[in-house]
Amino acid sequence: MFLIVCGKEGRMKKRVDKKPWRREEIFALNEKVSVKIMSVDKGRRLSLQKHTHRDEFLRVIEGVALITLGNREKKYSKGGEVFVKRGVLHRIKALSENLKVLEISFGKFDKNDIERLEDDYGRVK
Repeated sequence: MFLIVCGKEGRMKKRVDKKPWRREEIFALNEKVSVKIMSVDKGRRLSLQKHTHRDEFLRVIEGVALITLGNREKKYSKGGEVFVKRGVLHRIKALSENLKVLEISFGKFDKNDIERLEDDYGRVK
């Protein structure tokens, strides 16, 4: 038995399969994706950025993050999820020690597909 959940902010579908031991969440199945876990020091933040060729799914796996999505900011703790559609400004800031965020990129992953509008590390193009 399974449940398909479509995020209200995007088109990613997460599949949740019930298992005898509890459940498993399937974030991508037979899709072209890039997957990474980002660790961010408390008080540090990623650049305010957007992408042209990829969407991103973010899930906090440890700690507390302040995530900017468009013109909104919201705190997310462990298990909190956000879907970032291509072209939408976004940023992650660590509000706690040991912030870890899972990022799954859908579409063409290219490090040159980052348009930074603000950056604390001098990387604005």
